[in-house]
Amino acid sequence: MAKAIWNNTVIAEVPTEKCEVVEGNLYFPIDSIRQEYFQPTETHTICSWKGTASYYNVVVNGQTNKDAAWYYPDPKDAAKNITGYVAFWRGVTVEK
Repeated sequence: MAKAIWNNTVIAEVPTEKCEVVEGNLYFPIDSIRQEYFQPTETHTICSWKGTASYYNVVVNGQTNKDAAWYYPDPKDAAKNITGYVAFWRGVTVEK
């Protein structure tokens, strides 16, 4: 099982084979995240080959990890395999 953990809480979990790996990052299917811990933000960044990323704050036990999860709502053709997937950083531990 792949797990994303922050603040001692599992925020996403899914069989590893359902994940996608891009540039060393494990992308989790959107339906594997525990929605109650995610708040959309206004942050966006641009990747030349994946497109425009959007972000979530991860909020657990009253603590906020700003923009700790990202996804590509409409990725470019080269990254279509991560449509509907979320990746993590900023202290979120990802276990495979």
